[in-house]
Amino acid sequence: MINWIIDFAVQHKLPVIVFTIAACIAGWWAMATLPLDATPDLSDTQVIIFSRWDRSPDIVEDQVTYPIVSAMLGAPRVKAVRGFSDFGYSYVYVVYEDGTDLYWPAPERPSISPACFPVCPKA
Repeated sequence: MINWIIDFAVQHKLPVIVFTIAACIAGWWAMATLPLDATPDLSDTQVIIFSRWDRSPDIVEDQVTYPIVSAMLGAPRVKAVRGFSDFGYSYVYVVYEDGTDLYWPAPERPSISPACFPVCPKA
């Protein structure tokens, strides 16, 4: 079978080249005109709370990250809360349950996080 295909391609060079060029043009046209919305986002719904305070990581952890993590643990539909502190920076990742609307957590964050504001230091 393979030998027959090779023999045919060698004996009929022009039709094979024309077919290959036509296939390339058709593929390019299909790729250019195919309406794609976007690559689907398969990750969990999450909100990242970023805070900046120019202090050492242990102070940022105690004064900023921990109160925010504690407040976010009580939020509805929360699956996991992870907090990371660095030199002057605090990152809190709030991961929500599957099926949570992508746009629900961001507006909900200000209504939940004021619980931690009295203990957060002033900048």
